[in-house]
Amino acid sequence: MKGMNVLQTIEHFQALQARMNSGLFLLAILTTLVASLVAAGMYKFFYESRATGSQVHRAFPLLGIAMTAIFISVQVSIPLSLGLMGSLSIIRFRTPIKEPEEIGFIMLVIAAALAAALLNFRFIVVLYAVAFASLCVIRGARTWRFLRRDGILVVTLPDAEAEQGYGHVMACLRKAIRRCRLESTSSHDGVTSVQLSFSGLKSDVMELQQALRRAAPVQTVNVFLDRPGGLR
Repeated sequence: MKGMNVLQTIEHFQALQARMNSGLFLLAILTTLVASLVAAGMYKFFYESRATGSQVHRAFPLLGIAMTAIFISVQVSIPLSLGLMGSLSIIRFRTPIKEPEEIGFIMLVIAAALAAALLNFRFIVVLYAVAFASLCVIRGARTWRFLRRDGILVVTLPDAEAEQGYGHVMACLRKAIRRCRLESTSSHDGVTSVQLSFSGLKSDVMELQQALRRAAPVQTVNVFLDRPGGLR
């Protein structure tokens, strides 16, 4: 039984080797190159403005065509396929991943390279269509959360009165604002700073500042509007 399985495997590799010619190899490489450039374009469009400077998308074209060549070589050579994992295990990437989405885009390029090596070009189209739709949904959700916000409110209180004063601040905001949410808080040099996002301001900004000063022992009240000159 094992001998038959080995024979079938050898016949499978021989069939792939006979089918894979220079034209198909070039087609797979060019398809991967286009897919890698599309992935680089999606990365730049969706994440370049938030990147930390790694510019990983510049490596996508070479990464894609290299992975395609490796996958094709594995298919047409039994000894190479057996020894490839051992030879590649000595490679270590010392550059850390700077952005979490880089992992996803690298895997996207590798998946496209694998599909191109198997000559399943339709899989690449479906994969990229789903990936692009997913990125649009994620960006749309983030944009919708931002559009629902009118601005940021930053209030500072003395540390000694921060706990009680924060309760008074929230009670005042519930009357003057439809929605507010605590974003962050910090303490430095005896002063506690509280940052809240808000939407649906029911009164004027100046009236809100005065109401907060009357309700709690605040030191400063800063209001930053997402759309200066108007509220939603």
